[in-house]
Amino acid sequence: MARPRKRRRVCGLPNVKAFGPLNGNIKDEVPIILSVEEFEVIRFIDLEGLEQEQCAERMDVARSTIQRMYTEAKKKVADSIVNGKVLRIEGGDYILCEIDREQCPSCGRGRHRHGDSI
Repeated sequence: MARPRKRRRVCGLPNVKAFGPLNGNIKDEVPIILSVEEFEVIRFIDLEGLEQEQCAERMDVARSTIQRMYTEAKKKVADSIVNGKVLRIEGGDYILCEIDREQCPSCGRGRHRHGDSI
């Protein structure tokens, strides 16, 4: 029997969930789907400047999982930018950080609610 998949901890959902070309050349292709967890990995590593190990601790998964998710997320973002495809952030297997606390025990950020800016 396979081991159950561990849900990743996410500190908030993105306000903007779709990106695409502004020149009106949106192709009639299936959009690229970036999971909420992949979005969180990009946010932690590229925006906040965390190392993969720090990211793994905050998301409560192994570093190797973060490495795999980060590699896949970068490919999706690059495909969207280079080929002019729509990128949507949705889905995944995650849990949100503790809500309505003074400080999140995972990320250390102040009080935040479902849908707050990340």
